[in-house]
Amino acid sequence: MDMKLEVVLIPVADVDRAKAFYVEQVGFNLDVDHRAGDQFRVVQMTPPGSACSVTIGTGLTDAAPGSVRGMHLIVSDIAAARAELVGRGVAVSEVRHFADGAWAPGADPEHRDYASFADFADPDGNTWVLQEVHYRDARA
Repeated sequence: MDMKLEVVLIPVADVDRAKAFYVEQVGFNLDVDHRAGDQFRVVQMTPPGSACSVTIGTGLTDAAPGSVRGMHLIVSDIAAARAELVGRGVAVSEVRHFADGAWAPGADPEHRDYASFADFADPDGNTWVLQEVHYRDARA
């Protein structure tokens, strides 16, 4: 039996501010922005190339804004992904990799799968990790 992750709720304090961040700065595709009165709003957005979306809104979750940590976005070129986000005004950490038991600056020299990382946060403090992976490229 397949189980496919479809949507992840991201708690935010200001829906319009978060929507602008994810769509205009991070580059997510806007799928839905629906209101039902003053107490319910759902905004669904999908990262380019992803089968899973994120949803922000009003009346969706009781989780505290900024409480989601470490959502991963898989990219095939971490330097290019970081540069694109920085160019859009997103504050992204420097790229790093794990070597000899400690973090080292820059991408993994061999660009091994799951070895290079960079981080950013949305305006509420929900955090995201860019992670470089190549093996999926061969399956596409």
